[in-house]
Amino acid sequence: GRHEVWSWKTASKESLWLMWQKVKVQLMLSMSFLAALFWYCRRLYNFLAQLLKRWSNYLQKQLIRNLSVLPEVDLLGYSAREWKGDTKQAKQMREAYEELFRSCHVKYLRQVRKDNYSVVRAVLFQIFSQGIPFPSWMKERDILKLPEKLLYSQGCNWIQQYSFGPERYTGPNAFGKLRKCMEALKTNWAEISATRDYKERGSMCNTLFSDESKEYKLYEAIKFIMLYEVVEAYEQIKSRDEPVHNLFSLLFARDSSSDPLSFMMNHLNSIGDSVCLDQVELFLLGYLLEVKIRVYRLHRFNTEEFQVNYPDEYRREWNEISLLTEDDHYYHIPLFRT
Repeated sequence: GRHEVWSWKTASKESLWLMWQKVKVQLMLSMSFLAALFWYCRRLYNFLAQLLKRWSNYLQKQLIRNLSVLPEVDLLGYSAREWKGDTKQAKQMREAYEELFRSCHVKYLRQVRKDNYSVVRAVLFQIFSQGIPFPSWMKERDILKLPEKLLYSQGCNWIQQYSFGPERYTGPNAFGKLRKCMEALKTNWAEISATRDYKERGSMCNTLFSDESKEYKLYEAIKFIMLYEVVEAYEQIKSRDEPVHNLFSLLFARDSSSDPLSFMMNHLNSIGDSVCLDQVELFLLGYLLEVKIRVYRLHRFNTEEFQVNYPDEYRREWNEISLLTEDDHYYHIPLFRT
């Protein structure tokens, strides 16, 4: 009996040992497989993470490269880089920047692309980024109908000679092209001004102002609104129905813009192509958009024209935006910190 018990125990141990050997082999194979899988997944994760990082950096560089309004930079640092040397002009510019920093609390600036849309871009970017709503008159009218009204109701067939900035275009398709510009302005302005979150609004602006084809439509829409209001003022002056703002009398007093057609041909058509807005048109821009545009003119430092408001007569409820210029041609956006 003892021999049988011993034999049964021995057989059981041998069976268990054999089973363990098989299980151990399977476990070792499974562990090896899991280790290899873990190593592979880790390598794949690191590869994908690096790929995603590189792609993100590439997109960020592309976005910054295409941005027409760059991220903020330190004001005095910008001044030191841009105006090196001991020339009279360089010293005066550095002093003007220091005055902005010390007395006006301008600590940073956002550089705006230096082309002939510069001032319109700087103004519109601030209106959008601050969430400023449509001006009151624009809420009462459908701006999409302005090209149609000008062409058919007021008989201004000469708008077929309208030029779209660097894309010098004339012909019967100008009407349809103008309508698309007005649609782009109305849609983007409504969408961005309805966005309450400041960061989200800033992201929307960066996206919009990194697409040339889209932002140029906005500027051409602003130009056309300027033309439309000039036509309206001209008709009021001729019919003497109601008084018009003094800036229109100033505009029509110029030999180059004595009527709406000459204003378009000699001024508006060149904006975005070969010229920027001049002082009279800046008055008109602020008046139409119902914003007080405060401009720091650094080349007029130590004169009464160092700070100028466009228009000089404005309503208290109008929002205020600020521009900075070194030459009355290219404009940047000053940022204030207390």
